[in-house]
Amino acid sequence: MKKSVVLLLICVLVSAPANADGFADAYGTVADFLGTEAARRTGLTAFPVLTIPVGGRYEGLGTAYTAVSRDTGFFDANPAASASIERTQLALQHTNLIADANMESIAYTSRFTNFGFGAAGKFLHVPFTEYDAFGDQAATIRYTESVAGVNASYRFLNSFYRHGLSVGANLKSAYRHIPDTIEPGQSAFAYMADFGLLTRFNFLKFYSARERNFSVGLTARNIGPPVMDDPLPSSVTAGIAYAPVRPVELSFDYQVPIQPFTDLPAEPPAYAAGVSGAITEFFGLHTGFLLKGGNPRSTIGGVLEFENTRFVANYTLDMTTQVGTVDRFSIEAAFKFGDRGRGERAEQAEEYYLEALLAFADGDLERTVTLTERALELDSGFTPAEETKLTAERSLEMQRRLEQIPLDETMPVPDFEDEIFEGEGEEQDEPSAPNREARLARGRAV
Repeated sequence: MKKSVVLLLICVLVSAPANADGFADAYGTVADFLGTEAARRTGLTAFPVLTIPVGGRYEGLGTAYTAVSRDTGFFDANPAASASIERTQLALQHTNLIADANMESIAYTSRFTNFGFGAAGKFLHVPFTEYDAFGDQAATIRYTESVAGVNASYRFLNSFYRHGLSVGANLKSAYRHIPDTIEPGQSAFAYMADFGLLTRFNFLKFYSARERNFSVGLTARNIGPPVMDDPLPSSVTAGIAYAPVRPVELSFDYQVPIQPFTDLPAEPPAYAAGVSGAITEFFGLHTGFLLKGGNPRSTIGGVLEFENTRFVANYTLDMTTQVGTVDRFSIEAAFKFGDRGRGERAEQAEEYYLEALLAFADGDLERTVTLTERALELDSGFTPAEETKLTAERSLEMQRRLEQIPLDETMPVPDFEDEIFEGEGEEQDEPSAPNREARLARGRAV
């Protein structure tokens, strides 16, 4: 089955350039079907670099990444995700846009237990070359946009059974440089913030694994004042991600552009969908579709995942690119470092917990408490160890109470021989010997 999927994807990729004209006509027909109203409301915001994704998987899933956010692509997708990323990461990405326009980006993230942090930056440069009457190059200038920001997030209510709720924010600044030879006085700074929420849980899960298979995310991106009366590309996005089986994950985003600081009309809502699948342990494929404005965009790409490195390559097709010319290609190289000892501590906590279960089964309650306390010192959210510890402590307390009962002392026994049977003038028969002995035995038991 997996080989069939791979062969099908290869056939699609190979046949696309051969049928470029027909495919481009079909793509244009789809764009025409969407109408021109959406196109009229696009292009009214400043700093287009803010809408170009940082992160190979983020771009490869058609930007349907708000609820996924498992690598440095979280910086543009959902700032709350840094609180749950497993390992420290550093990622470098190159994106070829239109003709000579390119973007370079770098992102870094790490975390301490439930506190995540990171930083990222991207640089968009568009060269303009001037030629004289003889066709010789006279001068070269560049239009550039730069963005840099920092991230912080925290995960609340995290435990063994619950992922908890992550809350995060980015603070970003941007600079636009327009040479005076193009238009004087147009260079400018911009300041903005992103906010995000993220949670994960299990829902309709058809495989066994500790990771949660369903995620929900909500973000507000690029919230900031206008730049020279031009608004920023602000938006509110809700996303979900669902993995029904282990190698396949589906993701969906619904984005609502907003203009909180201006009366200009916002763009129509945008829709994004993506699907990713693991072909082998180290290789996976993904694809995505984004409908934003009047420009449908589809992306296909692959991931090579190794122990300490990851490589992601994507090709994107929209109304600004051509099938026969690969001018919307991106490649990301990510380097994974340590996890600040979290994995080692978790393994040690599990070993203590398993030893505690064996001690509990042997009736050694004091050792059970000691071992579970050691496990909780390493991982305070290890709920099974906490539950076992409470059970052992209650059993010890009950044992102590039983030991305090003076079972070896003789307890007073009521004298049933002197029992008076009340009755109005009625004579009572003396209890028979067997009945008397039984009552005496019950009295001693009391």
